[in-house]
Amino acid sequence: MYYWNDLAEVPAGIGPTVVTIGNFDGVHLGHQHVLDRLVKVAREKDAAAVAISFDPHPAQVHRPEAAPELIMGPLDRREALAATGLDGLLMMHYDLQLASLTPEEFVRRVFVEGLRVCAVVIGHDVRFGRGNAGDLETMRELGSRLGFEVQAVEDFGALPDGPAASGGRRCSSTWIREALRSGDVRTAARLLGRTHRMRGEVVHGAARGRELGFPTANLAPEATGLIPADGIYAGWLVDESGTRWPAAVSVGSNPTFDGVSRQVEAHVIDRPHEKISDFDLYGQHVVVEFVERLRGMVAYTGPEALIEQMRLDVARTRDVLSTDHGADR
Repeated sequence: MYYWNDLAEVPAGIGPTVVTIGNFDGVHLGHQHVLDRLVKVAREKDAAAVAISFDPHPAQVHRPEAAPELIMGPLDRREALAATGLDGLLMMHYDLQLASLTPEEFVRRVFVEGLRVCAVVIGHDVRFGRGNAGDLETMRELGSRLGFEVQAVEDFGALPDGPAASGGRRCSSTWIREALRSGDVRTAARLLGRTHRMRGEVVHGAARGRELGFPTANLAPEATGLIPADGIYAGWLVDESGTRWPAAVSVGSNPTFDGVSRQVEAHVIDRPHEKISDFDLYGQHVVVEFVERLRGMVAYTGPEALIEQMRLDVARTRDVLSTDHGADR
């Protein structure tokens, strides 16, 4: 997949293209539904399939105090979009100057002149241009005047067995955020089509886990990906070499020791004995995947009670992961 940070980076000879537009936070099943249609239409027209997205998220520019937490970081979003079969991704810097373009100015400059569009594939709820004034009918009218086809894609039934099973609610980034904030990483994974993940550098922590016999890899505060609800999770840690380790993951502030700041730390289980002494992830950029929430965060009466609970958490993690091999779905 070609990746462009600015319209000026798009090759002058590109085209024809089939284009879609969106924030694509999470690249969930609803997004994938649109992108699958985009790629199919592009192949039928012997054209390049191109998605347009924005960084930062528009809400961070217009309403920073109310902007949603992002489900995934930029690298994970780019990788997830590439996996859909796109030929190109145009990641436009979103600022007030871009936001000031009218719907026609935006479409003419980006779609027509920049990408030589022959068709646009979008959802029924699309909004674009100054003040979000443009909608599906606007796009159809512009397509008629500027010479490109417009195909609208119906909402996706959120869960694999259809809309009825999910109460008719459309698959959305909002729903995924709600699920993660409640710790329901199973529902989040079903909506995403893969396990929710965070990505970040492993940094030194208070070393309490190591003192208790459960050393952990602590993610830096700058790690990307929405932090799920406090608790203990069965999950996976993927190191820089691509090795996937089963892990019991703690999210919270260590209430037993009067912790304050929230931390994400993963205790890798079932390591080969010959690697335990030199198993050092400090400084590595790793991925932590959340498979199932085992319990909430609890303050225990002392280290002995906590150690016993951690043994139980490791055993439950092993059971959960015995049927989950951590592959992206």
